[in-house]
Amino acid sequence: MRMIGWMLAVALLAPGAAFAQVSDPAPVYVGGRAIAVEGGYDFGWPGVYFESRIEGQGVRVRFEAPAEYMRLLVDGQERVVFRRPGQVDLTLNNLTPGQHVVRLEKLTESQSGGGVFHGFYALDGGTALPLTPRARQIEFIGDSYTVGYGNTSPVRECTQEVIHDTTDTQQAFGPRVANHYGAEYRINAYSGFGVVRNYDGHSPDLSLPVIYPRLKPDTAAVPAQDDSAWTPQVIVINLGTNDFSTPLNPGERWADEAALRQAYQTRYVAFVHELAAAQPQARFVLMGSDAFYADVERIAAAVNAAAPGKVTTLKFGDLDHMACDGHPSLADDARLATLIQTHIDGLGVWGQPN
Repeated sequence: MRMIGWMLAVALLAPGAAFAQVSDPAPVYVGGRAIAVEGGYDFGWPGVYFESRIEGQGVRVRFEAPAEYMRLLVDGQERVVFRRPGQVDLTLNNLTPGQHVVRLEKLTESQSGGGVFHGFYALDGGTALPLTPRARQIEFIGDSYTVGYGNTSPVRECTQEVIHDTTDTQQAFGPRVANHYGAEYRINAYSGFGVVRNYDGHSPDLSLPVIYPRLKPDTAAVPAQDDSAWTPQVIVINLGTNDFSTPLNPGERWADEAALRQAYQTRYVAFVHELAAAQPQARFVLMGSDAFYADVERIAAAVNAAAPGKVTTLKFGDLDHMACDGHPSLADDARLATLIQTHIDGLGVWGQPN
């Protein structure tokens, strides 16, 4: 694995002016939510990725990511990992002749900020090709477990900087499941957030359902943008850990845990109904640990009473929690991915993995 910072990227790997390239960027598939802006896409959600196809022996990539870790792949092979690179204008001119798929993917979580993707460009003599998105689509909605919070860390005790640097959403259970099925995916997850209550009661006016419609987690205004091509066959939700993992504090709006659990169930049912109205073709998988699985079962029963068979539940446990702050490790992510895959296989939504 090659890891480069801002100065090295510019000095050694970005002699863009030395190579002619096609003036317009190649058509790009955006995996995840992003805001279309002049000259690119403003992104912030975990796990976002950008893919294009080119024919030729070289490609140029341009993007900005002041605080993120980003990975560049060509034909599925990692070429560069950028660590807080800032502005990047990078040219790879040593590709074998022929067609290539180039991909830039976001590894870290940015609850504010994010980056801007400007595009992939075929070098002079090359050709930008159309890219056909995969037919299978799957969405993951959740919290830090879905983000992959500190999942590559070998220890539990982590500073905020280490948490950031060791988070790799692309190795969390969601992308693992999507890659198993050859599916496009979206990760709409935010560490510390729950359905009605966030970790230790912070940010009481916000929650995952509140920020879910946003094209960036920190951008409340949602620009009008065509999203009709996103029709996932499966939506996997894992929310509840933050609602119940810390005791209620004085002044919070629930009188006791029983009231909190009732509010959680009521809002969760409404959230699934909202999602189902927008994505009527989707099957829903609601995940839960021992701490809130009984609530999840009640939520599923309530949804299925109105829409039979729309929702199934999936209990998880037996994790080593060896990553930052006791979060799931890479080994746990692999276990969770296998658990989810087995469950999806049982739904009969898809046949064999692509």
